[in-house]
Amino acid sequence: MDGSLIPADTTEDVRKRGAGAARQVAVLPVGSYEQHGPYLPLATDTLVACAVAREIAAAHPVHLLPPVTIACSHEHAAWPGTVSISSVTLHAVIRDIADSLRRSGVDALVLVNGHGGNYVLGNVVQESSARGERMALFPAAQDWETARERAGVVTSLLTDMHAGEIETSILLHAHPEWVRPGHEAADFIADDRRHLLSLGMSAYTDSGVVGRPSLGSAEKGKKLLASLADSFGAYFSLLTEVARPAGTGDATPGGVRG
Repeated sequence: MDGSLIPADTTEDVRKRGAGAARQVAVLPVGSYEQHGPYLPLATDTLVACAVAREIAAAHPVHLLPPVTIACSHEHAAWPGTVSISSVTLHAVIRDIADSLRRSGVDALVLVNGHGGNYVLGNVVQESSARGERMALFPAAQDWETARERAGVVTSLLTDMHAGEIETSILLHAHPEWVRPGHEAADFIADDRRHLLSLGMSAYTDSGVVGRPSLGSAEKGKKLLASLADSFGAYFSLLTEVARPAGTGDATPGGVRG
C-alpha cells in the first residue's frame, strides 16, 4: 500500500495536538477493495477516503487514523479481485476502534466513507449517537453535491455512481500514477438501478463503470477535496462543542460513491 496512506505521527505528535483541546476528534477513512473498471484500481474507494481525510487533517486539528481497506462490496462480487467483509464485521470493527479511542482520551470519531455500499456505517453512527457518544459520518450527499457544483463536475450524483467523473478526478489529482490510460473512453450510463441490491452491479454494467470518467480532471479533483474540507468545518464544530444540543446526532448516510 502507498505509504502516504499511513499517517506518520508519533505518539508525541498526537499528545501535542491534543494538549489543551477541549475535545479531541479522530478521523477514520473507510474504503473498500473492489472493482472500479479496467482503468481505476481496486483500492479506489480507500484512496478517495484517504485523500478526503488528509485534506481534512490539513485544515483541522484532528487525529488522522490509517484506513479500513476492506469493507462491504458484495454487489461487486462478480468481478475478480473484489474482497468483502460482512456488515456485522464492519460494524464491530468500527465499534472497537471507537471504544479504543475513548480509552485513550479521544471521544469523538468521524468516519470518512469512500464507498456507497458501506450502508452499515450509518447504523453505527445512529446507535452511537443514541448512546450519547460523539460520532459522525462524512461526507453526506449534500456535501458531495456542494463539492460537485464548486468543482464544475458535470455528471449528476445519480449518474456518477461508480468509477466516474468524481472518483477519476480525485485520483488524477491525488494519485495520478494509479489511473490507467483508457478511462477517457470508458463512459457508461445506467441511471435506473432499482434492483441493485438484489442483482448486483453486474446486472447494470459489463465493464464495472457507471458514470463518465472521460470528464475527470486533476483540477476538478483538487476543487472537490477543497470543498469537502470546507464542509467538514460544521462537523468539527458539532463534535467539539462543550454541550451538544439534543437530537443533533448525525444519522445521514455518507459516501455516495460506489
